[in-house]
Amino acid sequence: MPAKPTPETPEGPARPADENGEPGGGTTKDGPAPVGGTAEGRSAPTPETAKGRSAPATGTHTPPQPVPAEAVTPLIRGIAVLRELTEADGTLSLSGLERATGLARSTVDRITATLARMGYVRVDGRDVHLSPRLMELGNAYLSALRLPALLSPHADALADELDESVSLAVADRDGIRFIHQATRRRAMSLSFRIGDLLPAERTAPGPLFATEWTAADWQRWRERRAADPRDLSFTAVPPRRYGADARDDEDFVRRTEEASANGWALDDQLIEPGLVAISAPVRSPHANDESTAEGRGEMHARGRGEVRAGAGRIACVASIVSHTSRHTAHNLRTTLLPRLRSAVTEMEEELRRTPPPEPGPPPSDLALWTGESKLRLGRDFIESLARGLTVLTAFGEGRPELTLTEVARATGLARATARRALITYEHLNLVTPREARTFSLTPRVLSLGYPPLSRTSLPEIAQPHLADLTSRIHESTSLAVLSDSGEEIQCTARVATGRVMSVNITVGTRLPAHATALGRVLLADRADDHPLRNALAAIRSQGYALVDEELEEGLRSLAVPIRDRAGRVVAALNTAMHASRRSLRECVTDLLPELTTTATRIESDLHTATRFTHVPLT
Repeated sequence: MPAKPTPETPEGPARPADENGEPGGGTTKDGPAPVGGTAEGRSAPTPETAKGRSAPATGTHTPPQPVPAEAVTPLIRGIAVLRELTEADGTLSLSGLERATGLARSTVDRITATLARMGYVRVDGRDVHLSPRLMELGNAYLSALRLPALLSPHADALADELDESVSLAVADRDGIRFIHQATRRRAMSLSFRIGDLLPAERTAPGPLFATEWTAADWQRWRERRAADPRDLSFTAVPPRRYGADARDDEDFVRRTEEASANGWALDDQLIEPGLVAISAPVRSPHANDESTAEGRGEMHARGRGEVRAGAGRIACVASIVSHTSRHTAHNLRTTLLPRLRSAVTEMEEELRRTPPPEPGPPPSDLALWTGESKLRLGRDFIESLARGLTVLTAFGEGRPELTLTEVARATGLARATARRALITYEHLNLVTPREARTFSLTPRVLSLGYPPLSRTSLPEIAQPHLADLTSRIHESTSLAVLSDSGEEIQCTARVATGRVMSVNITVGTRLPAHATALGRVLLADRADDHPLRNALAAIRSQGYALVDEELEEGLRSLAVPIRDRAGRVVAALNTAMHASRRSLRECVTDLLPELTTTATRIESDLHTATRFTHVPLT
């Protein structure tokens, strides 16, 4: 396990933190109380040992490590809950979380209440759902990494040119984790998502990363293989029908030797029948990159070649993925490999010519809001969990590595509190120490909800917000987008109110754009050559559209825009009612503020979700 963070000034030893983040835990007649203890006195599993599996949601086998005395117990438990929700594809019942984590129900309730207050989960009755805002944790890692922002345009262009899926992956110990996916929309499509973890030996990128493994890395890989021969801990891939044996191990060593010699690697149906892929490494332009310094001297006796002169360590691996009905493995190598290598050269040139970002103003006091939430919610809000998760958001673009002092300043936490959070994250392999007493996020941060959330759509993002809006105003609400022709709108999400007389519009309904409030909001963002340009200009200026009995007698509708990260109107939100229920003035004074607030919340989730992923509008 990596060394604990070393404070810049000496501090006395701290006991395990209790649920308020203060030293506590006490002792029992047998010695220190277990850090993972629950209200019933059970020892709660850490994320590495829950469910009796080896390292759930990480796929890597690590012998159980003792929990550091200064670790924050509620933070460990909160991470376990988030990982179980991730493995369950984003939704799990409260009782299911209780069973999966081994925690007491009261503890699960308090953790989910805290996560809900942060906007990271949504509790709907007895079910807990991951929320798009949770993606800010993975976004912190991806923005600090910079690779998706710099290289994804090249990957997308290659996918468009070849009409094949293209992915970018980084190493996560003895697995690979995707950081970008450019997939094709076909009936036979790929289901891998950003953040998914795959075993190195069953992929094309794996042998390339293994060319840089040390003897310790190879030993850890063998231990994981022995502990999980069917790959049951890798939820993103089908389990092996039969356990791996020595021949499989030798095959991976051989493939690593070939990858070292060739500079590329092939996956010929290793994950499942029909799936083929070819990969090439994208190397850092800096031969003496700090990340290459540790462990480079020790190489496995079989299957490791020297990094080529003048290049740094593998920054990521680019892959073209297809299926055998389109390309055989041989065809990938002979037909598509040259184009892949050309794209990799372009990616490496992008890394070489792009200077580091100019340091912006560092964040400050990110965690100050937690005190107010503790006062408002009382015992149901676990402040130490909220503070600990906020530490991850201190990292980002221009802030890939932070000192303890910088983490404390960014979050507004005491140095001792920030230090205990970093110790906890080191134990969970979410943070790694660097030189000069700095710390950086690891790819494992993506295991906190990113895979299921990376495939969300705008209607899915909007639906809970529509339900909340409908419950407040007691009127039906809808979300709509503009058709390709620009002449119609299509309803993509809707929540109806429980009235005898209500507006009867269902998801999928198409209506003329010019005669609806939804359509006019969407048209107002387009060019001014429309016949309604004067009315649309007013809508654009005032920020809403109010249509009174134009589509149908008695129907009154109010709509506001939903904008993407670039400020473009991509959808519209509305409420519609019978004209007798509210006057035109009441629509503006009573309903418009509610719609605007809801639109802002939808936009906030949309902007978080689209920072490194594509969110379909329908």
